[in-house]
Amino acid sequence: MLFWFRFFSHWPLWALHLLGSLGGWLAWCLSGRYRRRFLDNARQAGLGWGRVWPAVGQAGCMTAELPRLWLGRMPHLEWADDRAAVQAYASGQGVLFLTPHMGCFEVTAQALALRFSSQHGPLTVLYRPARHAGLGELMALVRQRPGLQAVPTNLAGVRQMIKALRAGEAVGLLPDQVPPEGMGVWLPFFGRPAYTMTLAARLALQTDARVVLIWGERLPWGRGYRLHTRPLGHDLSSDLETAVVQINQAMEAMVLTCAQQYLWAYARYKAPRKVL
Repeated sequence: MLFWFRFFSHWPLWALHLLGSLGGWLAWCLSGRYRRRFLDNARQAGLGWGRVWPAVGQAGCMTAELPRLWLGRMPHLEWADDRAAVQAYASGQGVLFLTPHMGCFEVTAQALALRFSSQHGPLTVLYRPARHAGLGELMALVRQRPGLQAVPTNLAGVRQMIKALRAGEAVGLLPDQVPPEGMGVWLPFFGRPAYTMTLAARLALQTDARVVLIWGERLPWGRGYRLHTRPLGHDLSSDLETAVVQINQAMEAMVLTCAQQYLWAYARYKAPRKVL
């Protein structure tokens, strides 16, 4: 697997995105289950086919671009607006960056590390250790890089994130990811109950971190990525469930700004996996 990732890491981004887009449409054509989940999730958000069909190819791009992002030369990055991030760091408090499964969420961490880590310390991110031996070797190689601190999805990882936030550093999370059983609550996401992590809200409430929303827009024709940031816009409620609802609402608003790049086939409404 490492051989193929190294091979594709030298490809131009436009070629990877073309290959990925074709793969995304192939998956759409071959899997009825995939199509149904994609369309059901889009309808749940009140969106028709005309708003979301580009997301079919974009889902394939998300996979195809990984070799370049993990092992290759960094593509072009530009910031649409970095004021929310700059102001949050300037506050001296910890910064909690939240992004949904939209656009290239892999590049957001790397862009933040390149832009801010030399002055404000590393960005701490969660990762789930791979079950496949070859993929595990690859992830161990790429997850630890200058400006980034990857921690596992366990209690030790959570403690490291709390420590980083209390030290005035930053943490990145995908709060619309379905957590394991016992680590979330059933709350509405686009009007339907979804098992939602409480970790993001707990981190913000326990450390008084500044919450910043961020997402990485995939530019057309492999031209690179554009980073968007904005503040949450209000304080989180001190009530945990209310705070989680507020974060869900913020994710919904972000998704609707660019539904063409959201991962609509993600099993957002699935039951959580049991922790053995």
